[in-house]
Formats: sequence, structure tokens, C-alpha cells
Amino acid sequence: MLDAKKGEQQKILLERELEAVGIRLNKPRPRIYLKRKAGGGVKVNHTVPLTKCDEKLIMTVLHEYKIFNADVIFHDDYTIDDFIDVIQGSRVYIRCLYCYNKCDHLTIKAVDTLARQPHSVVISCELNLNIDYLIETIWDYLALIRVYLKKPGNAPDLGQEDGLILHNDSTIEQACHAIHRTLAANFRYYLNF
Repeated sequence: MLDAKKGEQQKILLERELEAVGIRLNKPRPRIYLKRKAGGGVKVNHTVPLTKCDEKLIMTVLHEYKIFNADVIFHDDYTIDDFIDVIQGSRVYIRCLYCYNKCDHLTIKAVDTLARQPHSVVISCELNLNIDYLIETIWDYLALIRVYLKKPGNAPDLGQEDGLILHNDSTIEQACHAIHRTLAANFRYYLNF
């Protein structure tokens, strides 16, 4: 949650602090394969041409981390910082949604500029503007779905507060376990709407 008037400054400061502690926002995990071996030296391969680093730099970084035997495969063109993140292995890659509040204090042009930035939503809590879109976007970012349940002989509960909240790639078995641990063993069928 950022103040719309100071949003860019706050965003830069937060990203810098999170980057320093190993949290990478809105970046995919680098597709770099690193396998340490007992012997045989270092073998560096790449499936695409490397433009942001070269094999000599990769070897230097590996020697700095006392890795003298390893297989390294770059599946995309990454920087040396991405490679260091893979070596350290303690980096966290998460999705982030920037929510700019107090948009009612800005001009329409400034609000439009903020709203068009990637991973951004502009709201006003005071005037209750765009709150529904924020909730919908949060559900999308968290990849959640609501599963409505129906007892035999009763109508389904389709209210806003009803249903079971699951990750969008959950299975029927996981939904059964969320209700009760013995339900999956007695489960017979489901209806897909």
C-alpha cells in the first residue's frame, strides 16, 4: 500500500530494501541449472547466446564462492547477479501488487499514469473507489478460487461469504481434505458448472 502522492519514492525505497534482504519482486526465478560435483571441473553450457555475462565471468564468480567442480546451464540470457542469486540459493521470488491509495487527491492524468503501470492498482479508501477491482486483482495474484458446496437435498450456498477458498490448481481430493480428512475416502462424484 503506497501513498499516491509519494508512491514512486516509497516504491523505490521498498524495492531497494527488499532486494537487499533477498526478496525479488515480480521477477521469475532464473532458469539456471547449477549442479555441484565431486570432481571433473566446471562445465558451462547455455541454450541461448549469453550477452549479459560470459563464461570467464561465470568461472570467476564460481571460484569466488569456492566452487571448483560443477555443471552450469543457462536456459536464458541472465545477468551475473541472477547467477549469484542461484548460487546463494536463499532468494525468494514473489509477486507483488502495488496499491496506490488517496487517488482522489491527484489529477486524472496522474491517476491514469499510475493505473497503467504494471502490477499497480489505484484506489481511494475514503471515497470507496476501485475497491472491488482491488479485491478481484488480489484474488488473481494469489491464484485463488471459491468452490461452492451443496448438501444433498438442499440448495447450494452461493453467497459471497459461502464456499471453500482454494488455490486454483487444487484437486478434488484437496478440497475434500479441507472440509474433513475422512471425506476423501467416502467421496463419490462431483458436478462441474
